Amino acid sequence: MAKTFLTKEGYQKLADELEFLRTDKRKQVAERLHEAMEGGELIENAEYEAAKNEQAFVEGRIQELEMILASARIIEEKDKKEKGGLVQVGSTVVIKEDDGNPEKYTIVGAAEANPREGRISNESPIGKAILNRRAGEEVNVEAPGGTFKVKIVKVE
Repeated sequence: MAKTFLTKEGYQKLADELEFLRTDKRKQVAERLHEAMEGGELIENAEYEAAKNEQAFVEGRIQELEMILASARIIEEKDKKEKGGLVQVGSTVVIKEDDGNPEKYTIVGAAEANPREGRISNESPIGKAILNRRAGEEVNVEAPGGTFKVKIVKVE
């Protein structure tokens, strides 16, 4: 099983979601199913069908979270410091594309990536390109839309 890189905060967020799904959400869905079954013909009952779909989604998400958490490797502060300024999972970096403005990102595992919040995956095109690089280096990023260059301005 491949390791999933998570920050402490990311791990806790996923663990909290898992707990919510196992306890509260399962109960809510079970209640919806029970109410829908009492609503008459199950074959033509849209509410029953919607509740069954939600139940399948919840159970699938529970399994996904269990797998992620079971294979998680927590990114520690000491891991970043030992790498001596190299971009690693857990690093916060400032990059600049050609004439663009500097952009700040934290490199995280795919399970907690959210580009709108400045958290990019180590598996994304930019994440892959800048891993194990240092401030001052220019790297080529191979993206679906084509290749472009970024300069690593700062590594925290």
